[in-house]
Amino acid sequence: MAPSAWTANADLILHNGKILTVDAKFSVQSAVAITGGRIAMVGSDTAVLAAERGPKTVVTDLHGATVLPGLFDSHVHPLGAGLSEFRGKLPVFDSYDAIRQYIRAQAARTPKGQWIIVPRTFPTRLRELRMPTRELLDETKDHPVMFDASYVVVVNSLGLKVSGITRDTPNPPRGEIVHDRNGEPNGIIRNAQHLLKGLKEDAGFTLDEKRRALEEMLRRYVEAGLTSIGDGAVYAEEIGIYRDLKAAHRLPLRVTLTARYDAGRPLDDLRAAIQALPYKTNDGDDWLRFGAFKVNVDGGMTIGTAYQRHPYGEFGAQLYGMTNADDRGQLFESAEKLLEIFRTARDKGWTLSAHCQGGGAIDNFIGALAQLDKERSVAPTRSHLIHASFQNPHAIAEMKRLGLLADVQPAWLYFDSPGLQKTMSAEAMKYFFPLRSYIDAGIIVAGGSDHMIGHDKNSAVNPYNPFQGMWNAVTRRNILGEVVHPEQRVTREEALRMYTIWAAYRHFAEKSRGSLEAGKLADLVVIDHDYLKCPIDEIRQIEPTQVMIEGRTVYTRR
Repeated sequence: MAPSAWTANADLILHNGKILTVDAKFSVQSAVAITGGRIAMVGSDTAVLAAERGPKTVVTDLHGATVLPGLFDSHVHPLGAGLSEFRGKLPVFDSYDAIRQYIRAQAARTPKGQWIIVPRTFPTRLRELRMPTRELLDETKDHPVMFDASYVVVVNSLGLKVSGITRDTPNPPRGEIVHDRNGEPNGIIRNAQHLLKGLKEDAGFTLDEKRRALEEMLRRYVEAGLTSIGDGAVYAEEIGIYRDLKAAHRLPLRVTLTARYDAGRPLDDLRAAIQALPYKTNDGDDWLRFGAFKVNVDGGMTIGTAYQRHPYGEFGAQLYGMTNADDRGQLFESAEKLLEIFRTARDKGWTLSAHCQGGGAIDNFIGALAQLDKERSVAPTRSHLIHASFQNPHAIAEMKRLGLLADVQPAWLYFDSPGLQKTMSAEAMKYFFPLRSYIDAGIIVAGGSDHMIGHDKNSAVNPYNPFQGMWNAVTRRNILGEVVHPEQRVTREEALRMYTIWAAYRHFAEKSRGSLEAGKLADLVVIDHDYLKCPIDEIRQIEPTQVMIEGRTVYTRR
């Protein structure tokens, strides 16, 4: 590759390495030169050293190490994750016993009458493969207890009592109070956490603590090899905290913000709120910018509220605590309302996105965008499906036709497929995170984690280790060692593109990030394995040894 015309005598040259450029040809070079925070040249040692080395150039021998473009995680929730262990480490909730032990420990240190929260986990990740009910949480009689499973929560008997929830309490709009065979509430509450009384939303964290928790979590992302992230749902407070960190030069990596709105609000209120927004997609800079507008179309596949094309079936009754054999999950809004919301957001200048996990929700979202496409092409907006766990050939073909992208979380294959295979049909599982089908159809796929709880990159809910995600995409092996539809596996090169150039495209950043090419920002990661040639199961064990942003080292492994 020829040196760029605008530079001479690099600030830094890394040579004698294996530089995976992730350019259009996925070329592999041995040296990279950096000037003024940007890549000046990539090529052979001889060519780069001859063209770019000057009297003040720092020359570093990589001793054969592999270098990758700075990695992306397109979907994380860093503030909540940072706060989750800000005051102490959490156990891994993988069984009923672990939940009981946590409740007992918290009861011993919590004043009577105060809520105990079992932090977010899912029945698909419990050894019992069964949604808890109030009886499990009645481990303490002196505290209301809530088991947080995201769109579904479970409360104990005292939690129901203090919240005034009885057998006669009506279901709220878009929500459900689940009852046992005797007609009594069994503690499972779907999409209706607002019914609970006395919960503290933020556990009393000060604004300064929130800033610290967010900054520290973002630094952990950098240590994992990430140089860019997408925050999957921000509101006014999070936006303010990010801006504070940026103004104080304490933002450790690049952030794209997804603005989330509650589609359950009255339509006129939503329209007014969207039209009044002082920002839109791509407002900001390479450090902090706005990405997509987001609503939630359905709930979660791990808790039985993802809206599917067909009922969950018999095992769904056990796994999710369902009482209706025809239960398909929850569709939060009609296609007609979604269309009006998205039309308003599009006209304001937003990329459109939606949390849609079940096949029925996917069809609903695509249907709304297909209607918008009749008015004006949606392809230039780079609108995308978030999660889109259960696909089918028709939906994939429609995504391609409309120019829609996919924001995916491969680690869910590892954790959740054992329970889902007992619940979903064989045909549905064939298109569970169908990465090969996406790529073969020409759909851009951005990799991410949906990290939300915990600090450790490998044991968090969900793990944000990007190499775990790449390993999942390449092997499709789950926690039991089973390979889930191997025909949907991708190559190592494609997996790396998911966390680099394809994710950059999803963030409108492919011209400045996502590959190591002259003129782009010098964001890169040096790793301790040969990504292309190491044994396949060692991909998940890869560790960064050095992370650079704009040519400046921001992390070095000790």
